[in-house]
Amino acid sequence: MQPKAKIRLGDLLVQNNIITEEQLMQALSAQRESGRKLGAVLVEQKFVSEHELLTFLSQHLNVPLINIPEYRVQPESVKLLPEVQARRYRAIVLDDKEDHLLVGMSDPADINAVDALSALLSKPLKLAVVSQAQLFDAYDSFYRRTEEIASFAQELAEEYQNEDEFDFTSGLESEQDTAVARLLQSIFEDAVQAKASDIHIEPDEGLLRIRQRVDGVLQETIIKEKNIASALVLRLKLMSGLDISEKRLPQDGRTQVRIKGHTVDVRLSTMPVQNGESVVMRLLDQSAGLLTLDQTGMPGPVLRRLRILLQRPHGMILVTGPTGSGKTTTLYGAMSELNKPDTKIITVEDPVEYRLPRINQVQINNKIDLTFSNVLRTTLRQDPDIIMVGEMRDTETVEIGLRGALTGHLVLSTLHTNDAISSAIRLLDMGAPGYLVASSLRAIIAQRLVRRICDNCQVEYTPNEEEMFWLKNIDATANTATFKKGAGCQSCNQKGYRGRLGVFELLEMTEPMMDALKSSDTVAFSKAAQNSPGYSPLAKVALSYAKLGFTTVEEVLRLVEMVADSEGKVDRELAPEETEHKEGGVDGSV
Repeated sequence: MQPKAKIRLGDLLVQNNIITEEQLMQALSAQRESGRKLGAVLVEQKFVSEHELLTFLSQHLNVPLINIPEYRVQPESVKLLPEVQARRYRAIVLDDKEDHLLVGMSDPADINAVDALSALLSKPLKLAVVSQAQLFDAYDSFYRRTEEIASFAQELAEEYQNEDEFDFTSGLESEQDTAVARLLQSIFEDAVQAKASDIHIEPDEGLLRIRQRVDGVLQETIIKEKNIASALVLRLKLMSGLDISEKRLPQDGRTQVRIKGHTVDVRLSTMPVQNGESVVMRLLDQSAGLLTLDQTGMPGPVLRRLRILLQRPHGMILVTGPTGSGKTTTLYGAMSELNKPDTKIITVEDPVEYRLPRINQVQINNKIDLTFSNVLRTTLRQDPDIIMVGEMRDTETVEIGLRGALTGHLVLSTLHTNDAISSAIRLLDMGAPGYLVASSLRAIIAQRLVRRICDNCQVEYTPNEEEMFWLKNIDATANTATFKKGAGCQSCNQKGYRGRLGVFELLEMTEPMMDALKSSDTVAFSKAAQNSPGYSPLAKVALSYAKLGFTTVEEVLRLVEMVADSEGKVDRELAPEETEHKEGGVDGSV
C-alpha cells in the first residue's frame, strides 16, 4: 500500500493534538541543523514517544504496526533486499507472500523510499510500520557475514592449493593478499555487527574454526578450507607488526581496523597449537567511547559509596574478578570522573586499552625490564595524586602500591580473585605484611557479568527442586519469588539472552577487619567481612536481579558455581542433602 500524496508529518501531529505548534517549530529547527528525519528528532526531544508516533502512522496510513521480534521473519525473505538498500531506505522484507511482499519501514510515508523499493523488488509491496531500533537490530541479526566469509574462504583456498605456497614476498597488492584482506574484513565486520568482544581463529584437523565471544559465550563458524589458516595468521601478524617467520613461540601485538566508520583497536595474541597457530583477538571500539560509572550498571547504593571512597586523598581501592568481568571498564570509569586539571593521574598498564587526555599512561614492556614494579617506583617520584596499576601481579608490585597508598596517594588497581573477601586474603598470601594491608586498603569491589534476559521473549520460569535448593541457600525467601527466562526469538538469535549485566559487591574496611588483617587472621577477617554493614555477596546481588526479571536462575547458579567451586565450597555432583552450603551477609539492593 503506497501513500498517494506527500504527508507533512509535523502538521498532522499538530492537527491531532499530539504535539504543539511550538514543539514542531523547535523540532524543525533541530532537523535543519542535523539533517535527520523529523520523526526521529521529535522522539529524541521527547515531544512524542516512539510508540505514539508509530501508532499514529499506522492508523493514519492504514498500515499494520508490526513488532519485529514477535513476527516470524524468514531469513530468505529478508535477503530479497540487499543490506545496503535496506539500510538506505530504512526497510526490511518481513514476508514473501504469493502475490506481494510485506515490507516493514520506519517511515512508510516516505514516498521516494517506497518508489525506490518498488523498483528494486520483484513483487507488489504491502507496507507496515516498524520501530527503527528494532529495524537496526534485525539488520545485525539477519545480514550476518557467514555466507560472505565462506565465499571468500573458498575463493582464497582456490588460489593456492598448498599452504606453503602462500607468502607476501611478492608485495602486498597480490591477488592472494587482496583475497585475505577481504576475508579478514568480513570476519571483523561480522564480529562488530554481532557485538563480539573477541574473535578466535583456531586451526583444527581438516577444518578451521572461527569463534566469536558474544555476551560472554562463544559462537562457532566452521570453514572447511583449513589450508587458508596460515594465510590469515600471516596477514594478521603483518598488520600487528609481529615476526612472520616465528611460528614456534607465542607473540602479542596490536593493530587497528576501520569498520563502518568506527576505529576498532585489536589486541592480538598468537599461540602455536597442534595444527598450526591459534589467534585470539580482543576488540575495543575506541569510537564508542568510555563507559561512565553511571553506565556500568552499578547499583545506586554501591555507586554512592564508591564515589565517596574515590574522593579520599589516599588509600588503595581494588577491583577484582576473573578475566572479562569488566574490571578495566570500572577503573576507567572511575578515572574519567577523577580526571580534572588540578589532579595528576598516572597509570601503569599492560596494555594501555584506552587513551585518555591529561592522564599519563605508561605501557609495560617486560623485554626492556619496564615492569610494573620498576615503573611504579618511578611513578611515586612523579608527584601524582592518583595512581592506577593495571594489575597487582607480584609481591614487589603489591608492596610498592600499598606503601604508595600509605604515603598520600590514591591507588586504584585490579586483582584476579573471585570475591571481595578473598582479595584481601590474597594480598597476605602474596607476602604483603598484614599491618601494611590493614593501613592502606580502603575498599574492594568484586564484579561479574551475567547475561541479561532478552526483553522481547521473557516468559515465567519455575526452578526445579535442585535449583531451588541452591537458591534457598543463597536467600531463604527465594521460594516466594517469581523468576523468568528467555524463550528465544529473532532479536536474541534464539538464545533467550541479549546483553550483559554487571553484578557488584563492595566491601569497605572496618575496624574489626583491619584488626584481623594486622594479625593475619584470615578466619576472623572473613567473619568480620560477612557481618559488616552494607555488605552483600555476589550471589545475593545476582539473585536479586533474577527476582526482578533481569537475569535467569541459570545465570545465578553459574555465578555461584564460579565463585564457590574455586573456594572448595560447592560440589554440584553431590546430592542436595549431602552438601552444606553457607552464605553470609545481608540482602543486597538493586
